[in-house]
Amino acid sequence: MMKPEQNREMEKEQYTTQNITASNKDLEVLQKHFSHCFDKNGDFDFDKFKKELSENEVNFSKESYAMDWLGKSYARLLASDNATTLLKEDAIFNAKEENRNSDNLLIKGDNLEVLKHLSNAYYEKIKMIYIDPPYNTGSDGFVYQDDRKFTVNEFKHLAGVDEDAAKKILNFVDSKSNSHSAWLTFMYPRLYIAKQLLKEDGVIFISIDDNEVSQLKLLMDEIFGEENFLGSFIVKSTPNARNYGHIGKMHEYVLMYAKNSDLAVTFELEVDKKFEYKDTQGGFNTHPLYNSDESFHYKNRPNLYYPFYINTSTKDKDGFMEISLEKKNEYSIEVYPPLSSKNKIQFVWRWGKDKAAENINIEIIGYQNQAGEYRVVRKMRHTTKIVRSMLLDKTFSGRHGTSEVETLFKAKIFSFPKPLELLKTLQKISVKDNDLILDFFAGSGTTGDAVMQLNAEDDGKRKFILAQLPEKIDKKTNKIAYDFVKNELKVSEPTIFDITKERLIRAAKKIKEENKDTKIDLGFKVFETTPIWEDYNLESDSFDEKLQLFDELQLTKEDIKALLITWKTNDGIALTDNLETIDLGKYTAYYFEDKMYLMDKGFTTDNLKTLLELIDTNKKINPASIIAFGYHFESKNLREISENIKSYANKKNIDIDFITRY
Repeated sequence: MMKPEQNREMEKEQYTTQNITASNKDLEVLQKHFSHCFDKNGDFDFDKFKKELSENEVNFSKESYAMDWLGKSYARLLASDNATTLLKEDAIFNAKEENRNSDNLLIKGDNLEVLKHLSNAYYEKIKMIYIDPPYNTGSDGFVYQDDRKFTVNEFKHLAGVDEDAAKKILNFVDSKSNSHSAWLTFMYPRLYIAKQLLKEDGVIFISIDDNEVSQLKLLMDEIFGEENFLGSFIVKSTPNARNYGHIGKMHEYVLMYAKNSDLAVTFELEVDKKFEYKDTQGGFNTHPLYNSDESFHYKNRPNLYYPFYINTSTKDKDGFMEISLEKKNEYSIEVYPPLSSKNKIQFVWRWGKDKAAENINIEIIGYQNQAGEYRVVRKMRHTTKIVRSMLLDKTFSGRHGTSEVETLFKAKIFSFPKPLELLKTLQKISVKDNDLILDFFAGSGTTGDAVMQLNAEDDGKRKFILAQLPEKIDKKTNKIAYDFVKNELKVSEPTIFDITKERLIRAAKKIKEENKDTKIDLGFKVFETTPIWEDYNLESDSFDEKLQLFDELQLTKEDIKALLITWKTNDGIALTDNLETIDLGKYTAYYFEDKMYLMDKGFTTDNLKTLLELIDTNKKINPASIIAFGYHFESKNLREISENIKSYANKKNIDIDFITRY
């Protein structure tokens, strides 16, 4: 077996498997434009950076406002720490006809690990994120737990804190706390990485209640920027109110942030509107043209202060009359500020005079109401409306969400899941019909269900990625759910993930039954995180030929496939993109776009010859990188491949990198 130290002459050597981290494009920008501000260890010299900016007359603010809590340095470290898992697929499930070509994903695992695995392939690909994280009510079971174990010295170095602080923070994260600090430490790295996944015009919605809404707002201001706060919704989640001692609680919140508020776009909601009047252009209702905002005084809005004249002789059966901006003999009524209405003085119009002239007797007309008052009104033809901050309909309640799940499962197996109408509403205002939606606290799977339902309504191509922790279902506290998963789904250790998966399957089946001819994507692929193999340690202080750092003989075909999936995702290839198998003559390579993977043992000179010929003759095979799993190759094989690829003048003039990876 080849050791890493034996292959220093190879063109490129990568220790990818244990170095998968979330993308940090901000750091890449600094490295590109201020490379001289990094030392030989790759650490950023802020004082040098600050001095250079000062020399270019860039001033630094001496005042700052920041949020701090016990564990913040630990949270920051988690956001950039290496992933400790690989990605494995459910091959049997994914091979089913309805799932084989699906663009939807359900991933089982700790969502922090999942986000790190997604951070390259889905960097700036997500249009909308919705999450329903733990509310930290004290009764929802939330406690901070983390399986990463740092020594005091390791944490001191990585987080840049002194020994006393390191001890205090590590004791805190080991204490299984449910304090505000614990909740913030849990949320920070997840939200930090989530921001990297959002498109520049993307948005994120977060459900929360009174327990952590204040902390969440400050945390989001820090990560996303206060200027990117788009607003908050109040959701009537409990119409009958829950008694908390002093106030009957009826609501929750949904905070809405943009990646970049200047680029974010929201869409109005379609409404089933009834019109009172009709003309040649269609139905309409009316709305006064005057501005009721008392701050719009004629002295500070002179451009909106001008007269209209009404011709009362043209009054029709609906009370509408022609108007003019010029006084004529037949125009007998002058409507001009000040205009009295219910003892309130109106001073100005909503439209300027030029716009009024373009629309006169078309979209604005005169009108006499039942009280005999003359008005100038505009015709309102909209069949859409801007979403309101108060979501009060009963379809937004937790009880309604419970009923929806109970209808699917014929049993009450999930308490107060988010209702479909809430998720459909948030999707309608923030995504188009082909966007990608992420929910990394999937719960019962409402987000995925809502995506499929909206697609069924408008033949859309929205796609979802859901992540859910395989949290064990307590047999004592949730016996109905436990028995259902164990007995009906035949799962030996029931988890919430099993409910998520089954809901998506049942929701898709229901949609198919109701829309038999639909061609929308009603499948999904399943992946899960799995620990990196034990003893997969590539570090050694000094090379010893007798030292075997890792026994590759223990690896199964499934292990190699998990490694391949993990690598290709880290290389920027989506999980739903299938690698093409390439026959090199009794050896199989894997290919997608510009990357080729050599994962198995047994690669020979004949295989290399076949590979080089394919690159020359096959129009579809154009690898910019050929990546080999180093543990399955002898040193001489790797040298041979590298040297031949370098020296071979392929007919396509492709510059090919040969990479040995571990």
